[in-house]
Amino acid sequence: MPEDKPDLNSSGPDWPDPNEDDIMAGDRRISRPDSRLPDWYISDAAYRPIPIVWFAAAVIAQSIALFAIAMVFASKSGWFTIGLSTLVTVGILHWSWQRGIKDAAMGWRVATPVVLSMQLLLIIFSALGRI
Repeated sequence: MPEDKPDLNSSGPDWPDPNEDDIMAGDRRISRPDSRLPDWYISDAAYRPIPIVWFAAAVIAQSIALFAIAMVFASKSGWFTIGLSTLVTVGILHWSWQRGIKDAAMGWRVATPVVLSMQLLLIIFSALGRI
């Protein structure tokens, strides 16, 4: 009995040409004509934190720093606590601005100094009794 060999001249199944068509697996594209890479793989992308990461880092860093200042200098003059807290807040704002908040959307550029100022006001109000 002769072996069944595929007929290379027959039309056969209609396979998509990866040089011209997207290759799909269900609803996922697994190959594109321009790169032949799956759509989930971005070869030339680099990690870039989003603005919420810079914002959260600023808020958390300021919270920790202001808490430490308030506890360590609780027996000192309120002016010292207010001055040092203001200096730390300005430094954290500058650090966040340089990290990328300056290039973020307007909402992040507004929210960052507003939230940092609100936290600073809590320390200022708590230190007013020691002035």
